[in-house]
Amino acid sequence: MNNRLKHILLACIAAVGLQQATAQDIHFSQFYETSILRNPSLTGLFTGDYKVGVVYRNQWSSISKPFQTALANVEARIPINEVNDYLSIGVLGYYDRAGSINLKTTSVYPAINYNKSLEDGHNSYLSVGFTAGYIQRSFDPTRATFNNQYMNNSFNPSNPSGENMGNPTINYWDMGAGVTFSSSANSEENALNYVIGAGAYHIMKPKTSFYNSSDIRLMTRWNGNFAISKQLNQRFSFQAHINYSKQGAYSEIIGGGLIGWHKYGPNDGLLFVLFGGVFYRYNDAIIPTLKLRFKDLAFTCSYDLNASKLRAASNMQGGYEISVVKTGLINSPDKEKSRTICPEFY
Repeated sequence: MNNRLKHILLACIAAVGLQQATAQDIHFSQFYETSILRNPSLTGLFTGDYKVGVVYRNQWSSISKPFQTALANVEARIPINEVNDYLSIGVLGYYDRAGSINLKTTSVYPAINYNKSLEDGHNSYLSVGFTAGYIQRSFDPTRATFNNQYMNNSFNPSNPSGENMGNPTINYWDMGAGVTFSSSANSEENALNYVIGAGAYHIMKPKTSFYNSSDIRLMTRWNGNFAISKQLNQRFSFQAHINYSKQGAYSEIIGGGLIGWHKYGPNDGLLFVLFGGVFYRYNDAIIPTLKLRFKDLAFTCSYDLNASKLRAASNMQGGYEISVVKTGLINSPDKEKSRTICPEFY
């Protein structure tokens, strides 16, 4: 297929896709690194006192102007009583740019989560979280082109477009909430850990129209999440993640797993863990993934092999994603280390 046919096919499919995806949320292949974005009650569910992470995604660079998304988040856990209850706080921000007219979305989501210890001998917690976000969306009208600007088969940007472009910048507030249950199958050190939860965003269905129309709203997004991890033996571990989201008439299912190989030093100290695995976004992409955890740092890279209707134009080239995550202890690990025991996924 020559390049011209590729771009024609891409334009046709994208035109349909844009109609179907109006006012839909961004997504990441490494969704497990974006807790606040998918369920605020996942805030603080990690081993340690704090977590800092960044994620970058670049998509469709092989066939069009790339869609770029960057995210950063900070989370912290604060013990509040003698029964190991915690208050978790965090903030997440992301920037997304798409298309030739530079459609931009910038957002900030602070989050708070109460983690209630169930004191059942299995390190079980019931967590209830909330978030309130501020979002700005904008586009560059000077980059748009219209039929009226073409005369005698040539384009002249000074020709009037004859279009009402509306307000190129809109701002709105958002709210989200969620609940999560996390536990272990037994109380041993190498227990099987699991997390199951549900959350909702855009509860108030904010207006997202550049023309101030009350009919164009961001539909409520419902999220379901499940994760499980297990230390198989001294050398190998396993973790699996699945996420389901539904927003209006549209839904997304993504899931997969990672096998970890643990490398130890001469004194039986853990040097690093190397993970490898694959995820699958239903009817969209196959996502091979590599992750390296060295001490309290984790580096992950993944690539979307496009399996959707766009694969004819993209040659299965979707986009790459990279992330860096750091976790740690604010206090000495010798001081009540049991305070910071949570399901081990990071």
